[in-house]
Amino acid sequence: MQAQQRDAFSGPRAFADIQHLVAFGPRPPGSEALRASRRWMIHQLEEAGCHVERDAFVGSTPVGPINMVNLIAEIPGASPSVIMLAGHYDTKLFKDFRFVGANDGGSSAAFLLEMAKLLGHRRNKYTYWLVFFDGEEAFGQWSSTDSLYGSRHLEQKLSAEGYLSRIQAMILVDMIADKNLNIDRDENSTAWLNNLMFRTADRLGYSRYFLKNQITAIDDDHIPFVQAGVSALDIIDLNYGPDNSYWHSAQDTPAHCSAASMEIVGRVVTAMLQELDRSPHIH
Repeated sequence: MQAQQRDAFSGPRAFADIQHLVAFGPRPPGSEALRASRRWMIHQLEEAGCHVERDAFVGSTPVGPINMVNLIAEIPGASPSVIMLAGHYDTKLFKDFRFVGANDGGSSAAFLLEMAKLLGHRRNKYTYWLVFFDGEEAFGQWSSTDSLYGSRHLEQKLSAEGYLSRIQAMILVDMIADKNLNIDRDENSTAWLNNLMFRTADRLGYSRYFLKNQITAIDDDHIPFVQAGVSALDIIDLNYGPDNSYWHSAQDTPAHCSAASMEIVGRVVTAMLQELDRSPHIH
């Protein structure tokens, strides 16, 4: 029983990481709070057995050039083929209120930290990259040039270096700690990964949280990779609070997040990874 618990995704442990991240305060790109949170995350990842690469670059934003850093935590597997688990860790810049991004930025980073604890010390068939994107949020009006700075940069870098073809599947998580969890089907995600997620959620008894008949189209950090031919999935809850009122607001706090929601998504993704070990789509 104890071994099973150590090998299972822990919602309470992930929720504690959300609380730790929120304690750093607002974490927009280039801020001291984001640098401090990054140092803490690197320490956590290295303790979990990951090799961490700092992918530093300069984002050209509407408010000027900003230094940004993606984190890539690698867990080598028997095969060099890569399964990427990803999310963003920055928070959107707001000047008129204090935005700590417990769900939007916090939950994805906490999810990846918990996955590192599960995957870092075990034998894995495939190599895992846990990627923490900087600069997901727009500084002004969301556009193709003002958003997704980290994912656009990393896709271009991997393509130029000839490493992009190693990625067999990408699973992106974003805003997954909402107490009222609802995951729709993103039509911008790769169909076979979408089908695998909903089939897995149904098998685990989570169909009331994974709404396969609710269709939406999400512009998120998976898009640069989808456009480059990588099979990618976005797991996101875009209805946060009454009429989405907690999204990008001062109400995005741990009080409106749930360890149970984190654990549900964690269990589904963990089961998906087991399926990917046997998938004909991975080679």
